[in-house]
Amino acid sequence: MFKFFREKLSNWAKKLSGAEKNAEREGESTKKIIAKPEREEKGFFEGISARLSKIRISEKDFEVYEEDLRTLLLENNVAYEVAGKIIAELKKRIVGKELLKKEIEDEIKEVLKEIIRGILIEPYDIIGKIKEKAKDQKEPYIILFVGINGTGKTTTIAKISYFLSKKDISSVIAAADTFRAASIEQLKKHGERLGVKVISQQYGADPAAVGFDAVSYAKKNHIDCVLIDTAGRMHTAKNLMKEIEKISKVCKPDLKLFIGESITGNDSVEQAKSFDWAIGIDGIILTKADIDEKGGTAISLGDVTKKPILFLGTGQEYDKMEVFNKEKFVKDLGL
Repeated sequence: MFKFFREKLSNWAKKLSGAEKNAEREGESTKKIIAKPEREEKGFFEGISARLSKIRISEKDFEVYEEDLRTLLLENNVAYEVAGKIIAELKKRIVGKELLKKEIEDEIKEVLKEIIRGILIEPYDIIGKIKEKAKDQKEPYIILFVGINGTGKTTTIAKISYFLSKKDISSVIAAADTFRAASIEQLKKHGERLGVKVISQQYGADPAAVGFDAVSYAKKNHIDCVLIDTAGRMHTAKNLMKEIEKISKVCKPDLKLFIGESITGNDSVEQAKSFDWAIGIDGIILTKADIDEKGGTAISLGDVTKKPILFLGTGQEYDKMEVFNKEKFVKDLGL
């Protein structure tokens, strides 16, 4: 994964490590740090080597290549505002620092690793939360899924149901998307394959009522978790966003999850911000991670929403979903 980012970042770091030559062409200078010899008898060539082995990256050196780094981040689906924060933090940490020239690339990667770790929120344990509520309140745990059309929300809900079943947690699905043609039938097919009850009404029914019925069914039948599907809607449609707010108020979900595509970059960021503003999302699931070669969407969502990414969709089958692992993600970036 993320081969493009890894290769381009290495090229950028190598250019920065050779910034002296480019700076001289532009009338700038790179400050060299002359290592003081430990003994007076150090040889002539050893002294030359010591002077050339260490450099201090100046602010001007960094600025020469700053826009190249910004372009690299943007090309990898990092949102513009997030790219600016990353660059500013990197600049603060490496400018003026004494480094061996051959270690600059590794140093840059290590600093970026720390920055990205700080951006990504550690995911919490959904299984633990569900079991805790069942034990303390004897109530079903309610999860509301939101997002725009075409992100794979319905399939993701089926995957979550499958994931829960593997943890001995029962679930019921609410077909609260009562607008999209064939949405109810699609969920029922998933339910039949998984052996999971799907609560539905006719098309055009009140989605909040469908969610309420599913919660009531779960309480009556001692089901551990309620998964509420909703109609995909553009985040700019205020009347449809109001409907999401109504479903949330009626069903009182314990968890509100935004479903977005890992390959859409800034679009996913703007969508997540809108849904967070409307109902206050608690976490994120990114679909199509198996075809994501960049990784910037996850970084951007973590920074902008300050909410954790909980799962990554990695294919169409029910088992093609993995719990998000921050360390694995950073490693896949090549850092």
